[in-house]
Amino acid sequence: MGYMDAGIIVSRGLRQLQAQQYAHDLRNHSDVLSLPKAERLKHYGLHYAKYAGRMARRQHEEKPFQRTIIDCFLINLSAANTLVQDLSLEVVGAHWEWSREEEFLRFVDAMGRFADACEKLDHLENFYAIARMANRDITEWLVGVASAWDIDLSTSAADRRSEIANKLFFIAG
Repeated sequence: MGYMDAGIIVSRGLRQLQAQQYAHDLRNHSDVLSLPKAERLKHYGLHYAKYAGRMARRQHEEKPFQRTIIDCFLINLSAANTLVQDLSLEVVGAHWEWSREEEFLRFVDAMGRFADACEKLDHLENFYAIARMANRDITEWLVGVASAWDIDLSTSAADRRSEIANKLFFIAG
């Protein structure tokens, strides 16, 4: 996928991808959706940390980089839904080269800010704006990396959701 394709996802597809993720979460992740929103956000923050670790391990990580990007993107959509954040109105798109360490640090920075927002929940401090901005920045980072690595976010997200749904044999339909 070229940069223009990534831009189309940003301008037209994020709202639809969020709706698809919500339907998937309702069917396949009722355990997470039944959590209070504060706990759900912390759950997503832990996922972000896990994915940062996978990316940092690079060639020593057993899961492929592209899968980690898609898994992170699905969590990103779920987090946006929890935050009632319409990413299609906030994300303008981004493009940069993965090979530069400072680009990875952009993700780690955004993830750290998301974790900070989650921690503020425990102290009843303002967290909402921090969480939304961090989640938006993670989205932009993911779109940029997907463009650089030629990852079709829409198709890959649908494929990964299908793979996850097929593991849950006990859910009919």
